[in-house]
Amino acid sequence: MHFLTTIINEYGYLVLFLSITLGIFALPIPMEAMLAYAGFLSFLGKLNWFGSILASAAGCTLGMLLSYWVGCKLGMHFFEKHGKRLHLEPDRLNSISNWLKKYGNKLLIIALFIPVFRHFIGYFSGVTRLPIRIYTLYTGLGSAIWVSSFISLGKILGPQWEVFFEIIRKYLILTSVVLLILIIVIYLIRKLRNVVIETGTK
Repeated sequence: MHFLTTIINEYGYLVLFLSITLGIFALPIPMEAMLAYAGFLSFLGKLNWFGSILASAAGCTLGMLLSYWVGCKLGMHFFEKHGKRLHLEPDRLNSISNWLKKYGNKLLIIALFIPVFRHFIGYFSGVTRLPIRIYTLYTGLGSAIWVSSFISLGKILGPQWEVFFEIIRKYLILTSVVLLILIIVIYLIRKLRNVVIETGTK
């Protein structure tokens, strides 16, 4: 993180744009911390608040579009061939596809606030061919909300941004774990219900 803050101090918006793009594309970059630090720099007057949001949101949207493109290139054929190893057989992907078509718009807005999940929703949206116009619109909106939240937080908190950020980061991780457990529980309940229905029809 020290290296990143050093080059942000020197190159500003370009580093924000590239690091958020690559971070969304699944490289291990502490993006929330970078955004909050950019907000702190705007507090100091070293970066423009709106310029930081614009560069970060553009990088985030580009990263999500790259993920979508990779998902499109992989396509269903990849999962038909390798899906069993990843526990993502075509039937399960079809279920994910239907789920994204039903809830995708809302998910794309909030997905960026959920670590790990944000790295996968772009790939799955591409694989399942979520309409690109809808994907771009809601990804752009979600990106703007996500980066604005953390940059504004850093600007408001000023020198105290690191202390409060650590607290917020812990809550984000806890929320992600709880959400993941809920998704697994819902999946297991549905799977068990389908087994019971299939058994009852025999």
